[in-house]
Amino acid sequence: MRIIDLLRPESISLNASPKSKSEAIDMLVDLQVNGGCISDKDEYKKGIIAREEHGSTAVGEGIAIPHAKNKGVKAPSLAAMTVPEGVDYKALDDEPSNLLFMIAAPEGGGDVHLDVLAKLMTILMDEDFRVKLLAAKDKSEFLKIIDDMETEKYPEETPDAPKAAETSDGAIKVLAVTACPTGIAHTYMAAEALEKAGKKLGISIKVETNGSGGAKNILTKKEIEECDGIIVAADKTVEMGRFDGKKVIKTKVSDGIKIPEELINRIESGDAPVYHHAGAKNESDSDGSESFGRKLYKHLMNGVSNMLPFTVAGGIFIAIAFLIDTIAGAPQDGSFGSHIAAAAFFKKMGDFAFNFMVPILGGYIAMSIADRPGFLVGMVGGYLASTGSTFANVGGGIPSGFLGALLAGFAGGFLMLGLEKLCDRMPKALNGIKPVLIYPLAGLGIISVIMCAVNPFMGMINSGLANLLEGMGGSSKIVLGCILGAMMSIDMGGPFNKAAYVFGTAAIASGSYDIMAAVMIGGMVPPIAIALSTTFFKNRWTEEERKNGLVNYIMGLSFVTEGAIPYAASDPLRVIPSCAIGAATAGGLSMAFGCTLMAPHGGIFVIAVVGNWALYLLSLAIGSIVGMLLLALLKKKKS
Repeated sequence: MRIIDLLRPESISLNASPKSKSEAIDMLVDLQVNGGCISDKDEYKKGIIAREEHGSTAVGEGIAIPHAKNKGVKAPSLAAMTVPEGVDYKALDDEPSNLLFMIAAPEGGGDVHLDVLAKLMTILMDEDFRVKLLAAKDKSEFLKIIDDMETEKYPEETPDAPKAAETSDGAIKVLAVTACPTGIAHTYMAAEALEKAGKKLGISIKVETNGSGGAKNILTKKEIEECDGIIVAADKTVEMGRFDGKKVIKTKVSDGIKIPEELINRIESGDAPVYHHAGAKNESDSDGSESFGRKLYKHLMNGVSNMLPFTVAGGIFIAIAFLIDTIAGAPQDGSFGSHIAAAAFFKKMGDFAFNFMVPILGGYIAMSIADRPGFLVGMVGGYLASTGSTFANVGGGIPSGFLGALLAGFAGGFLMLGLEKLCDRMPKALNGIKPVLIYPLAGLGIISVIMCAVNPFMGMINSGLANLLEGMGGSSKIVLGCILGAMMSIDMGGPFNKAAYVFGTAAIASGSYDIMAAVMIGGMVPPIAIALSTTFFKNRWTEEERKNGLVNYIMGLSFVTEGAIPYAASDPLRVIPSCAIGAATAGGLSMAFGCTLMAPHGGIFVIAVVGNWALYLLSLAIGSIVGMLLLALLKKKKS
């Protein structure tokens, strides 16, 4: 949803002069009412004030973005106000605020307010853009300035906008595809870095993003045919068959963020291998440049990225069920989360989503390896792992869980590749029945035998790990919390981070909620520590780093660790250890205080389902301050 679509002329006030923060809020609320999207002014204003009580929404640089999501709102909307003289809005940098945007979001409207908030923060970091807004002569000019900025920053959301700078003959020279396991931060950060590098080098580039909401800015057949080469910066499976015969560089998504100019120069200099697509397989076809370990990681991340929506949505539904029973004063017995009818509904729906996690993990790992023939094998193998099926007890036993799904995905995928090669010797007349009969039948038989044979052993390992976690004493759990917190920070979205996160979500499924609390707090610390450092130790950072540091408050509180990546990439030897130690401190304290978390995502926005929430926030604050102080100690002052 575009910002310009939410902002109406009647909701804009230019050159206003409120005398105080409370007066500014009153004026913005009135502007929201003028826009016609507020059904209950008093209720909406209560939400705005309640949010301000948690901390001022003025983030510095003259920007304030108050926001509320409640039942007093009919539809998403924005109000805007310029205050040339500034108003004291209790900003983080103690400077007056002169650009104020107020967001209104309906109670059942998903996370539209977070999306709008992130976009506003991104475009408002441009100083020239802020100057233009403050100088706008009328509301039409104000709206046009925002429209032009959005068109430039988010061309994929503007159908009539040009998608990339073109050469004199109209052809785009370099194409790129970016994708990360979660499809949230890395994907778009790599795309933006590549676009900026292309503009700097004077080379036209178009980037397709394979994000959580699907592929955007999709590369056309004509563009692929006419381009000089393609950069695929991805940590999960993307469609590769369309690039057959073109020069392709396949690399990590983090390289798209760290070395975009180098990647573009390699394409332009011809230093890229020609990609040859084999048969019907997807990205598992190799050009020989990737190590076997790298391929295994990408197959694993394909499974994890497709599993995450089930994990997050299911986990939050279960957390809501527990919250409802808690508010109702239901006994915390074996039926906790199902006593109240509404709680039972959310619990059941969350359980249903959780039941898909293990089969989806196995299915998409196998599909990444062997394409569609592997999907059935991995799905059924994952389901057999979740039921603990054996030859003696089909459909029941000790579940082998995530470990069993990993085995089913990798073993099933590679076995299907072998089966496909064997079937290549069959008469061509049988090609039509291979995908609909031979592969499914043979694959189902193979994976059934494998999983029924290994499930007893995998189940014992799985239950042994669960018993080990349950039997851990206080000191052991603190050490575990430190390790998990550090893992979330070491590579900020990479293999260590994802391994810790999957471990945390698996622990939720088995009822160990303290582990997920340590995992999430470890992921929140790095961006917050960097944001604090750019606020209180400005002389350690460049001007651009200081401006972008404010966004990290939002990213950290939203549990988006990837906001720290640009800072880590520019100075890894100082930034990564500082953040990792801060995250380990927070993770250990969370365990020591007995904090629990029933939701696998959400950051500060799921604080209602955090056990010992006050101590959890204290742990987050201490860990972030430790990280900030270490950054101040290790980083050199900028001249």
